[in-house]
Amino acid sequence: MTSSDQTLFHYCLLTLYITAPPTFISLRFLQAPYGKHHRPGWGHTMSPPLAWFLMESPTLWLTFLIFPFGRNFNNPKSFILMSPFLLHYFHRTCIYPIRLYLNNTSQKSGFPVTVALMAFGFNLLNAYLQARWVSHYKDYEGDDGRLFWWRFLIGLVIFIGGMWINIWSDKVLVGLKKQGGGYKIPKGGWFELVSCPNYFGEIVEWFGWGVMTWSWAGFGFFLSTCANLVPRARANHKWYLDKFGEDYPKGRKAVIPFVY
Repeated sequence: MTSSDQTLFHYCLLTLYITAPPTFISLRFLQAPYGKHHRPGWGHTMSPPLAWFLMESPTLWLTFLIFPFGRNFNNPKSFILMSPFLLHYFHRTCIYPIRLYLNNTSQKSGFPVTVALMAFGFNLLNAYLQARWVSHYKDYEGDDGRLFWWRFLIGLVIFIGGMWINIWSDKVLVGLKKQGGGYKIPKGGWFELVSCPNYFGEIVEWFGWGVMTWSWAGFGFFLSTCANLVPRARANHKWYLDKFGEDYPKGRKAVIPFVY
């Protein structure tokens, strides 16, 4: 059982790293057809709030299913370490879809079922890796254990900062959609620096998670996040420039302040 689980874990981890480069390259040329990039030809669609709830849900239910079977289940450090991950995905799975539904945003353009299924598959893979590492494979008492609290606290500060940027930015964007009248130029706060502070915040979050877990699984998730969000931020930035032309602030970067 232990050997087969280690084999599964290692192959899943390898998959996480192997799929990141082709994801990054493909998204440079083809954007997932939702939000600003919605277009026909991707088959059946579904309600965006329902899509977000269903495709993000494995991060919660699979984590809770896996955790009790880990050798670190009785170690309080494992629960403390897993908490930021669950906090993010409770917001993304439950709070964010409710906010979309209540504000009646993105209801005219459905969310492609194929995209939701791909995201569901990724979240199955990633939830297994993160939960299994934290609950079973991480060594809390050995050499790594002596540095646990330093890494956790430094990573947590980074994580909370990124999550705040992410939630604040999403709130601004949802508020603009609620006003009606089509897309508008977001202004204020982090939007003065980048076109997609919501993506920047999420990238920062998962870098913090990598520091907290100090693991190949954690940093692999950070790499996958960059591979997915950096090309989409670039496409969003170009979309803003094409749509608003001279009215769009020229000093804004796409996703990394002052850099990219």
